[in-house]
Amino acid sequence: MSTSTATLRFASTDQGEELARAEMYGLLAQLWLAPPDDALLQQFNVAVTQAAEPGGHLEAPWQALVAAMRNTTVADAAAEHDALFGGVGKPEVFVYGSYHLSGFLNEKPLAVLRDDLERLGLARDETRGETEDHIAYLFEVMRYLIAGDDVALCNLEQQRRFFRAHLQPWVTQLCDAVDAHPRASSWRAVADLTRQFVAVETQGFDLLEQ
Repeated sequence: MSTSTATLRFASTDQGEELARAEMYGLLAQLWLAPPDDALLQQFNVAVTQAAEPGGHLEAPWQALVAAMRNTTVADAAAEHDALFGGVGKPEVFVYGSYHLSGFLNEKPLAVLRDDLERLGLARDETRGETEDHIAYLFEVMRYLIAGDDVALCNLEQQRRFFRAHLQPWVTQLCDAVDAHPRASSWRAVADLTRQFVAVETQGFDLLEQ
């Protein structure tokens, strides 16, 4: 699977809530995978900053993200992204679930994830270097499970199972690592929105299980 550019807006109707969730997963996947290009920064320049429900959990972190992206440049964003997640050898911040769950890359959590992806009929794009437990890949899977056309796979139960198993246990650790990094600026806003969005998703699935 590959990430796609999300439309930067909040849904304003109940019918649009699922689309808004899918778009948020897509946007966050894009930002965790690579620094924004000029086209994406231009979208942030004209992005709506008010949520459909003022004062909601995501309004403040969304506004902070928009402000951060409006205050950066393509070059500065690329430099920050590379300082945090790239570079030669060991990155400063790991964006892989296996590392946060086991302390090492390519460990059992990745094998479990691959089994679950196979059951969903999904496979990694072999042209990309990232393993399937990269946060961007996992967010893209969630986007597919929300917005895909195959109702046997793309439904709330599959979303709940995948989220509980492969995102909820470790994403906050990643966000905390970004917050603690001295070079983090724009991605501190990305991490904060990610943390709040995952919290909202967690609450939603909690209600589903009651």
